[in-house]
Amino acid sequence: MPADKVEKYADGLCYTDLVAGYYMGAPDDLLEAIADFSAWFFAWDDRHDRDVIHGRTTNWRRLVVQLHAATETPQLHLDHPDPLVAGFADCFDRFYGRLSRSWDARFARHFHVVIDAYDEEFRNRMAGTVPTVDEYIALRRRTFAHWIWIDLLEPVAQYELPTWVRKNEAFMRAALATQDFSAWYNDLCSLPKELAGQELHNLGISLIKHEGISVREAANEVHRRVEGTIADFLDAEKEIERTEVSAEQIGPHGRELAAAIRSCVENMRNWFSSVYWFHHESGRYQVDTWDDRATPPYITDTPRTDQVGDRA
Repeated sequence: MPADKVEKYADGLCYTDLVAGYYMGAPDDLLEAIADFSAWFFAWDDRHDRDVIHGRTTNWRRLVVQLHAATETPQLHLDHPDPLVAGFADCFDRFYGRLSRSWDARFARHFHVVIDAYDEEFRNRMAGTVPTVDEYIALRRRTFAHWIWIDLLEPVAQYELPTWVRKNEAFMRAALATQDFSAWYNDLCSLPKELAGQELHNLGISLIKHEGISVREAANEVHRRVEGTIADFLDAEKEIERTEVSAEQIGPHGRELAAAIRSCVENMRNWFSSVYWFHHESGRYQVDTWDDRATPPYITDTPRTDQVGDRA
């Protein structure tokens, strides 16, 4: 956003407010990094959308390569001429080194998947392909970066969870439920602007296209699925509590582990309220106040001169 639009819209978008409510207990510098990364993610999502709208295939492919590279070596991209790449590198540089190299490698591996998923969505949109409901759910779990947000629970707790906890069936179900809630509630709130903008990637749009139902019926079905994730989380949470109790019985190390598990699950729970309120407070979803429901007013939609006519 140019300076005038930052002044007018940035505070109302509430981007940095979003994570403040669901990473409770994080050291201040880590919370700042996560908040910056959350804001970066929205900017990336808008760049992705504008690259599709203007057919900037070459530009998008260049960005994909640059983000993959910055994921592995963020220090080498801190001064990148594209501020989107430089900002991404800055966030990742602040994430790495807080836990073990194994955590860094896992975090990088998970974000490579997110980049590739955005690229798949780009290709779908350029080809006019609406994924089926099952295809969309699988893709959305990658574009929403489910496992990135779950990974970040560990440095917030200042404790790297052992694999047997992270891969525990109840822990996985709770993590998936909180992230599916967030992604699908986002779809529900985004449906009006994405229909107006002829988007192809939204759970409601996949339901409309492939199950032949109305917009209202699709919204109701997304709402039903959103509610289902809450029940799934509450069931899984009870099982995880039993793991916490068992861990506490094995001495000081066990008590530290139990405290870390508790921190992670409590912050998973925080996603529900934070995501809900964010979508009702942020100007990003208040399409009824926009002059053009297909184009957010906070975007300056003027192609750069080096991007005009980029249709590969």
